[in-house]
Amino acid sequence: MRMKLAAAAAMALSVMPLSASADGEVNIYSYRQAYLLEPLLNAFEKETGIKANVVFAKKGLAERLEREGRNSPADLVMTVDISRINDLVERDLVASVDNDTLENNIPENLRHPDGKWFALTTRGRLIFASKERVEEGEITTYEELADDKWDNRICTRSGKHPYNIALISSMIAHHGEEETEQWLEGVKDNLARKPQGGDRDQIKAIAEGVCDLAIGNSYYYGNMLNDENQRPAAEAVRLVFPNAEGRGTHVNISGIQLTKSAPNRDNAIKLMEFLSTEEAQRIYAEANTEYPANPNVSPSGQVAEWGEINPDQLSLQEIANNRNAAVKLVDRVDYDNL
Repeated sequence: MRMKLAAAAAMALSVMPLSASADGEVNIYSYRQAYLLEPLLNAFEKETGIKANVVFAKKGLAERLEREGRNSPADLVMTVDISRINDLVERDLVASVDNDTLENNIPENLRHPDGKWFALTTRGRLIFASKERVEEGEITTYEELADDKWDNRICTRSGKHPYNIALISSMIAHHGEEETEQWLEGVKDNLARKPQGGDRDQIKAIAEGVCDLAIGNSYYYGNMLNDENQRPAAEAVRLVFPNAEGRGTHVNISGIQLTKSAPNRDNAIKLMEFLSTEEAQRIYAEANTEYPANPNVSPSGQVAEWGEINPDQLSLQEIANNRNAAVKLVDRVDYDNL
């Protein structure tokens, strides 16, 4: 029911006309769903008196900003995945923000060097393992996914999906292109089926016995546990936080960016500051079973029960910079074709 209401709210908000310069307002373009942002923006308005207007979309926000140019009413963009976030930087659609509050609240590796994006939440790219067929501690690193012992036992979504591209980009940063290519070939050789579906489908495949291991974002597991119909599949897997004893688990982000056109710049920066605070970080992370970006805020609820995550401290901007190389590797090993 909540998802149906969220979809209805998103549809309604997506056609809401935005005021380009009204006092006491801030305008947001967002790929994030309505139910995730509503409690945050309500709290912001209550604290500041500034009303947040939102356009929700599934795709095309960058193109919309380009069409609108300097006349765009958008002050902020809220989205997910470092590749999508960096795309706005490369298109020169976002502005730098030099702000002490944001720099104090958001770690250096989770923000752009020039303030062109800031993470708000993180999510681990985890290994899901069958509780029945994989012993605890039997796999502990991303690198081990290429071991022969996992032949015909791994499921993943498309190698070209942004979440997997980000993981491959991080492997390039740690190991170089040549070694990462060998690793990716090994993972492909161990696939139980052609890459397909989303992260939830990989968990379902483990529950159905199609494979024993899968790669997916932590919040999908949390969302499945909160869904009566999908809970049995989620309960069939064990979470593995790869490389927890070493460099740390690869994380991706949801983030926020100030547009170059921002007609309500001051209000927009106030909202950015608010979203980095401990209060807002708790609200935002809990809404989608994610981790707060602010290190002073501990995970809570269900996420805390999973155990402590040791996130890779690699700069997300470095991961973004390796994106093209990662895409080429996926094509070179023909990952999606078995």
